[in-house]
Order: sequence, then structure tokens, then C-alpha cells
Amino acid sequence: MKDVQSEKDFRNVPLKKVGINSLKWPIVVKEKHGGVQHTIADMSLSVDLPSDVRGTHMSRFVELVHELQEITPKEIERALDRLKEKLHAKTAHIKIDFDYFIKKSSPVSGIISPNDIKCSFDAEKGEDFKFIMEVSVPVVTLCPCSKEISEFGAHNQRATVNIKIYTKKLIWIEDLVAIAEESASCPVFSLLKRKDEKYVTERAYLNPRFVEDVVREVALRLDENKDILWYRVYVESMESIHNHNAFACTEKGEIL
Repeated sequence: MKDVQSEKDFRNVPLKKVGINSLKWPIVVKEKHGGVQHTIADMSLSVDLPSDVRGTHMSRFVELVHELQEITPKEIERALDRLKEKLHAKTAHIKIDFDYFIKKSSPVSGIISPNDIKCSFDAEKGEDFKFIMEVSVPVVTLCPCSKEISEFGAHNQRATVNIKIYTKKLIWIEDLVAIAEESASCPVFSLLKRKDEKYVTERAYLNPRFVEDVVREVALRLDENKDILWYRVYVESMESIHNHNAFACTEKGEIL
């Protein structure tokens, strides 16, 4: 059959990325304490395309995903090498977005339930391998100003801590989630009985944090890990008494 994709193109326009996205696929992710987790990913895969080649072979991206085993930085790097080889590319890229569930005990009753964490692995391989990991962690923030000026109570709300890191070594999802939760007024839980709600409400009240406070607390904790070469922290609070959200952001390091 005629290979139309491999026809010559004479427009002399190289393409930085060509590929597929919005590919839903079952994956297996390693857990920190030795187990594995089966979840569903939303994937994007691409390669560069020389100026003299008309198109890439889209089916080969899906074939490569079919070969993936556990989703780890090493396995992803091997997959990118195979993608470069299959498609005669200089650079290959893969982005994997997925839900990761961490089992948490309610603070007083001890009832265990899963908490959903939005995660992303974003990797590229040219001459060097670059791996960026991202987590979005729900937390509680309680406004220090509201607490200070009110005779009783203080407004509090759910916030999201988004952490992106560039690292040469594996950093566990669980460790980044712990950093986010420790930096906020209080973690959130899937299941709370009345005595748990009392604990969470009072803990947040005793630990007020602006979004600026949360970002700085996360940054200080990330600075302690010398394997993290670059990070970006973005915290957004879904304000409960304002007609807007509040956010703060910082970035440090370099992606080589």
C-alpha cells in the first residue's frame, strides 16, 4: 500500500511537534510503599518532523503506549527512545495526566478513605532526558486577617496546591502531597464524622494561612530536597466570602 505520510514535502517548514492527544489509556503507577495502582491516563505523544517529510505515522504512537508497563521515569525514557527510533525523530515527547488515589485516615475516627490527587508526568527526550512531575493537592486555607479582625470565627475555604518539579531522581507522589498538606491550614478528607469535622475546623482555625504563606511554606520544604533542580508552586484559594479567587506563585531553579 502507498505510504502517503512518507512522501516528500517541498514547503521547507519543519514541525516542532506532531502527534496525538486525548488518548485515554489504562496505566499502572508505583506506590511509595511497594504496591501499584491501576488508573486511567489522558495521554499526549509527539515527535518533531523534518521539513522534507509530509507526515508522521500516528498509529505508531498508540503501538508504543501499548508496550508501556509501569509508568516510571525510567520506563518513560525507554519509551521515548523507542519512539524516536520508530519515527526517525530527533526529539520525542509524552505527557501523561492521571488520577492518583491516596488512602487517608480521618483524623479522629480513623476511617480510611481514598483522596483523589491530579497528577501529571511530562517528559521529553532529545539528546537529554527531561522529566517534569506535577501534582494538584486540595487543602484548606483559613484567612489570618479574618481571624484577627473577627470577634468569633474566620472565613475558610478549599484551596489547591499545584507543585511542578524537574528532577533527575524519582520523587514519590506521596511526598509531594505531604508537603502540600503540611504547608496549608489543614488537609482535606473524603470522609469525616462529626468528631472529625470538629478536629479539622479547629485545626484550621489554629493554623491560619494566606495563599502567600502556603506558597512560601511549600518552597522551603522543596528547597530541602537537593534532587529537585527546578520547581514552580502555584496556590489558588476558592474564596468563600469574595467574588474572586486568590492566588500566589513562585518558581526557582533551572530546567537544563
